[in-house]
Amino acid sequence: MIQLSDKIQKLETSATLAMAAKARELKAEGKDIIGLSLGEPDFNTPDFIKEAAIQAINDNYNSYSPVDGYEDLKKAVQKKFKRDNNLEYNLNQIVVSTGAKQSLYNVASVLLNPGDEVILPCPYWVSYSDIIKLSGGVPVEVQTDIDQDFKMTPEQLKSAITPKTKMLWYSSPCNPSGSVYTKEELTALAEVLKDYPDVVVVSDEIYEHINFGEERFSMAELPHMYDRTVTVNGVSKAFAMTGWRIGYIGAPEKIANACKKLQGQVTSGANCIAQRAVITALEAPVDKIQFMVDKFKSRRKLILDLIESIPGFECNEPKGAFYVFPNVSSFFGSNYGGKKIENATDFSMFLLEVANVATVTGEAFGNPNCIRISYAASEANIEEAMKRIKKSLS
Repeated sequence: MIQLSDKIQKLETSATLAMAAKARELKAEGKDIIGLSLGEPDFNTPDFIKEAAIQAINDNYNSYSPVDGYEDLKKAVQKKFKRDNNLEYNLNQIVVSTGAKQSLYNVASVLLNPGDEVILPCPYWVSYSDIIKLSGGVPVEVQTDIDQDFKMTPEQLKSAITPKTKMLWYSSPCNPSGSVYTKEELTALAEVLKDYPDVVVVSDEIYEHINFGEERFSMAELPHMYDRTVTVNGVSKAFAMTGWRIGYIGAPEKIANACKKLQGQVTSGANCIAQRAVITALEAPVDKIQFMVDKFKSRRKLILDLIESIPGFECNEPKGAFYVFPNVSSFFGSNYGGKKIENATDFSMFLLEVANVATVTGEAFGNPNCIRISYAASEANIEEAMKRIKKSLS
């Protein structure tokens, strides 16, 4: 009899992928499901990037690539960090991976020992917790709420630190809340960390360009944080390249070298054609993707206006990314069809089964009172989805 490992049996299935699979299953049965669950831009990859990939194929890029990425891609990443984030990394501090998710897993694997604690401000991206557990670490959830715009305070950070604390992970703009930490807020958190010089920070900035007017700031810009901050990014969101699977880090050289060592034994270098295309993406002026950001901003206004008309939904105004994260706890205890809505998971399933709208439970993001709704969808689908939700709740 085949026995699976304890760690894989304890690993949770990604809630976002599970909901998307359930929605596809219902669609196959003939149901008209509107999917607002996946964190994926609904745009095509811009033509100038696709043309670079075609050129790479014609130039016969088909061999194994260097483990940590082509040198000219790493130079493009280096220039991007300087241009957009005021960060200077040498090439040995940059590692290109098969998506930002692999970048995160690499960092967890090379730093965590069994029992090491990682502080996660809630809500957090769905995979953080399980990546940490898979690497032997212990997630330490710090609850935030709408009143604080879902952002951790310095007092909360200080209270969460123990002798076992190894890292702090956060995303800004945040998936799922859309919250953006300001320079002042990150500086205040860094002041707390001055007393804990061994704590490493992982700053996930994958949504940095999908930002609706907030000042961008990276924790690594602070001089005393540079040598212990890992800046994670990629091209999936801003360039609509989710399936191309390219992510990267800028990190202290010791961490970068360890990630390269690990990657050399697991996946080796990322897809060669995708890497060549990403050079073109990163070297292009940022305003070439502004049309997508503008569209997301108009959709944000639309969905917030529609949510405001639904009694029982409480929502902050996201400053970035393409999600809303409303609190739906006012509906807990309600009944429908003989079933009782006890939590956000029940509520999300109610919307799927009754309203035919796919969302994601906030429990997967560390918040049991909210659901995540993606507005990376057409305005017509957003309007219809919210109309269905409002009708089902009435």
